[in-house]
Amino acid sequence: MAVLTAPERKSPARPPAKGKRVRGPRRTPPLVLAFVLVPLLVEAVWVFWPAAQGFYLALTKWDGVSPPQFVGLGNFREMAHDDVFRSAAGHTVLWLVLFGGLSAFLGLAAALLLQQERRGVGFYRAALFLPVVFSLVATALVWQAIYQPDGVLNQLLQSVGLGSLRHAWLADQDTALYAVIVPALWRQIGYVMVLYLAGLKGIDPALYEAAKVDGASAWQRLRHVTLPQLRSVNAVVLSVIVIDSLRSFDVVWSLTRGGPYHSSELLSTYMYSTAFQSLRLGYGSALAVVIFVLAFGVICSYLVRAFREAD
Repeated sequence: MAVLTAPERKSPARPPAKGKRVRGPRRTPPLVLAFVLVPLLVEAVWVFWPAAQGFYLALTKWDGVSPPQFVGLGNFREMAHDDVFRSAAGHTVLWLVLFGGLSAFLGLAAALLLQQERRGVGFYRAALFLPVVFSLVATALVWQAIYQPDGVLNQLLQSVGLGSLRHAWLADQDTALYAVIVPALWRQIGYVMVLYLAGLKGIDPALYEAAKVDGASAWQRLRHVTLPQLRSVNAVVLSVIVIDSLRSFDVVWSLTRGGPYHSSELLSTYMYSTAFQSLRLGYGSALAVVIFVLAFGVICSYLVRAFREAD
């Protein structure tokens, strides 16, 4: 005999309690959208669109007045036979190695010396960072006065009995490039120091305590604790250094304009003189593309390697 059971009765849905609103999908406030979209639009108009035009102009022959003539890869083929381009490329690589390597090394050294909070350390931090707030043109003018034949540097050498080393530093092909690197380096060290100071503040002090308990020396703590913990900061520092090295223009142009006889010519100064003095804007755009490819390639290769090591 079948047993009949009453169907289950579903309890009615409870109405929301008083004072509580039923939350639907969140909508982004119009003000937030404005703060995001307006800068993106400005960036697209003033950066992305001119960059796209630069890639197109690299494939043309253009003097800035007549219509551009499409030449394909002709500008890049011309670079293979351009002695000034090869010289500028070599100087740019040397600049990247010396300027980048020394600024990273000295910036890290300054950060390690000034990371401890003690009396007077704020003054030294501010003194090292102060050149960063100066424009490169103003910095170049100061160092131009220092490098003059009767300037501070030669007078200092004379006063300490090293008068034989007096030199026309910016007028000699053998010393012009190295003389220009010094003011750029003087300005960059403080910036790199601040980046490393921020990274050092984020290291857990317990790691140093554990290393001391294990009997690690100061060098071993630096090698096995500090440097591995600064890996993410190193990626930022490398990106900044590579970009600043390849776009270094102000200090070189203000001091030597790439001379004498292209001995301090960089890709950035050669690009400027070719585009705006020789009015070969197509070839100048091709040089800009080369600079972009070099910067993008170096940074991406390092980041890929860093991510692989992190995995």
